[in-house]
Amino acid sequence: MIFCLGCASIALQVSSPLFPKFSESIFEECDFQLAKTAMPAQLKLLEGLLKSDPENKALLTTLAMGFSGFTLLYVEDDDPDRASNLYLRARDYGMKALGPKGPNLKNLKNLSLKEIKTQDLQALFWTTVAWNAWINLNLDKPAAIAQLGAAQACLKKVLELDPEYFHGLPYILMGISLSARSPMFGGDVAEAKVFFEKALDLRERKFLLAQYYYARYYAVRVQNKKLFFELLDEIGQGKTAPLKDVCLINTMAKEKAAHLKEMSEDFFF
Repeated sequence: MIFCLGCASIALQVSSPLFPKFSESIFEECDFQLAKTAMPAQLKLLEGLLKSDPENKALLTTLAMGFSGFTLLYVEDDDPDRASNLYLRARDYGMKALGPKGPNLKNLKNLSLKEIKTQDLQALFWTTVAWNAWINLNLDKPAAIAQLGAAQACLKKVLELDPEYFHGLPYILMGISLSARSPMFGGDVAEAKVFFEKALDLRERKFLLAQYYYARYYAVRVQNKKLFFELLDEIGQGKTAPLKDVCLINTMAKEKAAHLKEMSEDFFF
């Protein structure tokens, strides 16, 4: 048994650089049904490997990325309660990937992001994606509001380190956050528009998630029905191939946009 555990440990050390490639290969998959089938099994495999090396940063970061991506693409729209639990799972993996710096992120009084450096960006980024997504799904709950300040501080740190990371998703996250929140909690639709436009310009409007969330959050918040349909129509006409590393995300953006269109009567008054 000792020998086997030792072999597992060595195998994990050797394969650590390959872990991020697992999730990256999924995001490159254009067949969204194939990806939907593959992702849960892949994530459970990675969780099994984690038991042999609980502090493996590459593995923890990959799990944060994988659970965030799976929940955003396949769960959030249909089952918000399940999505909330999965986002917290992703957030906690990301925080653990940050080592001793991670636990302090939850405590706004002790929050210090000065020690977070460029080498921590990927772990912080996926922690922030999951955390802010969970908050946006639970803005009616005091526990989510209480964590808003810390989550926003993490998002601002990501923007400071690399606002163009993952095709400008930090810009999109800030646009969502500023649109979703009321002015009482720091919402600002004018500033949100600026961030969404930055995201669109960065990849020449080829990262379709920018249009989707621009429509879903900003256009709905300001009740701009014309902009809402223009953005969703643009997604429907967009090609997924130009950004091959996010073909799955662009493909799912088309599916989500079509669904959002069908629900338009629920959003405008």
